[in-house]
Amino acid sequence: MGTGQASGGGLPGAPGGANLLALRGHNTALVLGLLRSAGEAGASRLELAERTGLTPQAVSKITARLRAAGLVAEAGRRASTGGKPRTVLRLVPGARHAIGVHLDRDEITCVLADLTGRPVAVRRAPLDFAAGAGPVLAAVDAEVAALRADAGGPPVLGAGVACPGPLDHTAGVLRQVTGAPRWDGFPLRDALADRLGLPVVLDKDTNAAALGLTRAPEGAGGSFAYVHLGTGLGAGLVLGGGLYRGPRTGAGEFGHQVVRLDGEPCGCGRRGCVEALCLAAVARGDLPAAARVLGVAAANLVELLDVERVLLGGRTVLAHPEEFRGGVARVLDEHAALRGGDSARGPGGFGGPGESGATPAVPVALAPGGTRAVADGAAELVLADLFR
Repeated sequence: MGTGQASGGGLPGAPGGANLLALRGHNTALVLGLLRSAGEAGASRLELAERTGLTPQAVSKITARLRAAGLVAEAGRRASTGGKPRTVLRLVPGARHAIGVHLDRDEITCVLADLTGRPVAVRRAPLDFAAGAGPVLAAVDAEVAALRADAGGPPVLGAGVACPGPLDHTAGVLRQVTGAPRWDGFPLRDALADRLGLPVVLDKDTNAAALGLTRAPEGAGGSFAYVHLGTGLGAGLVLGGGLYRGPRTGAGEFGHQVVRLDGEPCGCGRRGCVEALCLAAVARGDLPAAARVLGVAAANLVELLDVERVLLGGRTVLAHPEEFRGGVARVLDEHAALRGGDSARGPGGFGGPGESGATPAVPVALAPGGTRAVADGAAELVLADLFR
């Protein structure tokens, strides 16, 4: 969605709608998305019509249906420059919820998020992901049931599930997950949908986190790479404001780029992968070396895709946040200096404008959301479809 502001309402712009019966679902999602972005300021029907390109009559019909479903409510009136005051509409955050599930290699995190994406309940429990489908499906079933019970059983749209890749997002099938061969070819999405009795969306942990970050100020608009170092290493790519999965949904297997031909063996079968080098350095307590390897890999990614910023997350990064942020930033500073850029950085690691004609170093920052970023993003997998 665009970033323009509506006069008086703070309502972001959006792609144009279409007054066609066949696109009724699209137009409803468009209006809902604008009301979500408008937040507490809300929006009038006229503002919604102006931003979507829909007729006022079409917007009135859509908002009437949304009000009847409890998704939208009237919230007072706003002064008008002419004529009678306009009625303000707002999204009702608690009208529906989405479940986000992060299946890490040794832990499951579940969140229950309202329509704004705000978590209203969170659960964590140990997990052995490598044990295969039976134990993991049972764990997800138990934790989701407990999560819903703890929250009083609110209406749920579906569950987003994020786990290590590679996987086929479109088919909902896991592929050759490093260190977990039992999962190869398993239809996890459909198995969980049957088990939970809910629609399920499956994606990689890094993609889910990156999608969630597109709603945060640090990730809004443009292009960025979310680099996740936890029990493994991967990246989520947002290019031109949208999550990039690739034509086979395999983009972002960042941890298995080889940067040292004779390096440590990796669980994927190669040697010298970034993941293996980083985790080996962490295991021996050499955080500067781990951060430098991560920085070199991030610099390769910046060189290849020309992303505007790098956001770091994952349990291993968050256990030593400044060591990793500073180490990666230093490598990207060196990278910019070799390119004739300005390595000066402001607070939080963001580069300043630099001297005339110089290109500032790509900014590096910690991703918001902490250890919950992947689970929050998994819930967004469900909400994103509702709001388009």
